[in-house]
Amino acid sequence: MKDLRYETLMGRGPKKIVHWEHWSNPDAATYISGIDFYKHPRMCIQKINQMYPFVYLSVPASDSPFVCLENQKDKGRGRWGHAYMNQWQQEQSSKHFKGLDEMLKFSPLANADFSYWDIPEAGDYRDEETIYKRSRNRFPVEWTEDHIPEGFEWDAGILFYNTMFMWPLLVFGYENFLSICLEPEFERIMDEFAEINRRVFKAIARLPIYWVCCHDDIVTTHGPLCSPAWIRRFIFPRYEEFWAILHQAGKQVVFMTDGCVDVFVDDIMSMGIRGIISQPYTNYKAIAAKYKDCFIAGEGDVRILMRNDAAEITKMVLSMVETGKMSAGYMMCIGNHIPFNTPPQAVELYFNLSAEIGWR
Repeated sequence: MKDLRYETLMGRGPKKIVHWEHWSNPDAATYISGIDFYKHPRMCIQKINQMYPFVYLSVPASDSPFVCLENQKDKGRGRWGHAYMNQWQQEQSSKHFKGLDEMLKFSPLANADFSYWDIPEAGDYRDEETIYKRSRNRFPVEWTEDHIPEGFEWDAGILFYNTMFMWPLLVFGYENFLSICLEPEFERIMDEFAEINRRVFKAIARLPIYWVCCHDDIVTTHGPLCSPAWIRRFIFPRYEEFWAILHQAGKQVVFMTDGCVDVFVDDIMSMGIRGIISQPYTNYKAIAAKYKDCFIAGEGDVRILMRNDAAEITKMVLSMVETGKMSAGYMMCIGNHIPFNTPPQAVELYFNLSAEIGWR
């Protein structure tokens, strides 16, 4: 039996519209399931998935209890779900660089072992084989490129967070990156990050998987983080190269970015990918109308859930269902996340409405 999420990703969406949710709300999990998430995290999420089998929340690997956040110390990192974050890029850069001049002299290739960096995708990138072995360990040993068990199509996928743009953003920090990205020396740095990712995508192409989610936050809620000209010079040619490596290996590609990606949709879709998952600032109906049955997700807006107004939430869900009827590749998704402070009642209503009216 095919996984309905994979069927949707491939533009063969079933009658029931399924979800891809960015979830980090322990209190809502407890409220909806009736099971204390902190005491029984696995059991709690399993119960929600039984109640709403179309939502597919990620299930904790263990039912070992979590320490309640009230008993944890927030060291100024900010809360994410049941824990506090420990990755903040601007602080990260101060551990490795004394200033902007030192950043401009940095060689990603000469320092390609990022194992000890406190960033997403920390690891050793000195050669393709090392990257491949690290990635291969995520999948069952019995899986091969020619044999992935039926029903595991969705699981036969991987997310790579640093598709290109995130590397300098994470390594140097947001403000530092914006301070140096126009300097002539920066072109060499981007070339070296590109070589690192050439190894990454060659390694990923060898994995026993069907699809790859490539993440880069190239936009903000208002549009491009850097000028479109800069993005089209330094980023998109690399996407085209890297995604061609995946396509040649028979892998499908999904692009993930925060913000409003409208200005770049045509650039990205022209590279032959399945589609885009973004945030509600993006015009999903326009994408659905132009690219038949492409994958799209992220139209739901947590700002509406935060206001906890039943009529407004209903209107949002009706609009999402309308887009879902336009595209067999559409997934329901609160694109700007369901964080810990989202009212549980609003989340429950969103799920209940999805159960009732979330049909093509």
